[in-house]
Amino acid sequence: MKKLPKPIRRVALYGNPEKSGAGEIIARTAGIAKAAGIDILVETNTSAVAGLVGEVEGTLEEVAAQADLLMVFGGDGTMLGVARSLAGQSTPILGVNTGGLGFLTAVGAGQLLDVLEQIWQSDFRVEERHLIAAEGTAAGLAIDLSALNDFVISGGAASRLIELEVLVNGDVLTQYRCDGLIVSSPTGSTAYSLAAGGAIVSPSADVFMITPISPHTLSNRSVVVSMDSEIQVRVLSRRLEVFLTADGQVQMPLSFEDVVRIRRSTVSIRLVRLPQSTFFMTLRQKLNWRGQP
Repeated sequence: MKKLPKPIRRVALYGNPEKSGAGEIIARTAGIAKAAGIDILVETNTSAVAGLVGEVEGTLEEVAAQADLLMVFGGDGTMLGVARSLAGQSTPILGVNTGGLGFLTAVGAGQLLDVLEQIWQSDFRVEERHLIAAEGTAAGLAIDLSALNDFVISGGAASRLIELEVLVNGDVLTQYRCDGLIVSSPTGSTAYSLAAGGAIVSPSADVFMITPISPHTLSNRSVVVSMDSEIQVRVLSRRLEVFLTADGQVQMPLSFEDVVRIRRSTVSIRLVRLPQSTFFMTLRQKLNWRGQP
């Protein structure tokens, strides 16, 4: 992690229009930024939601590429979509939580106005988070997906166990009979993997978590392997619906004998973190753990 050396001069704004109150906080942020001499760029749909007139507009990718900082207003789902869209861009991303838990966001909407001056002065750290990539075949089609949190291979509407074979660097791990399988990045350890019994992992840890969902064999537990590994998942179920999902947002159907290969992606994103906030502090706050004063 490193502190940015220069003050912020141009800020891009992007918001989830489905989040209540997002338009108001975006408009207030734009006004405060302009009063501080910051140039504003706004994603086109966000401009309409916030009622901004006369600002430089463009697609998310266009405004982010021109800015010193991208501010994203929404929840973790919004951040995941932005991460996949902007993977490989160097623009730091500040998440402003207008949703639920918000593990990927750096500041709550109610706190934002108190820390804007700190943000304009680049008084923050930047964490680089690698995405993970999936390749292979899905029902005869090539797989080329990326995710920030996780890939999930799971069954369809029928409440039946699916069968999957998992190899790590060509070595057989096991064959699972389960509701599904989660392959998570460190960033995604606090998402679906956690709900399925996986460990919480620091974002700086260089590991994958392989976590079965409701496995038939009770000894099957979450397995942690190096992020330098290639994880290969082969579908053994013949007559059941099976799907591959990236970050819970992009889905592809899988067929019998389809193989999915998951590895560290070559691209990353840069997330803004305030100096007064740490990963463990976030855990205590978001999960209501004891130890938070």
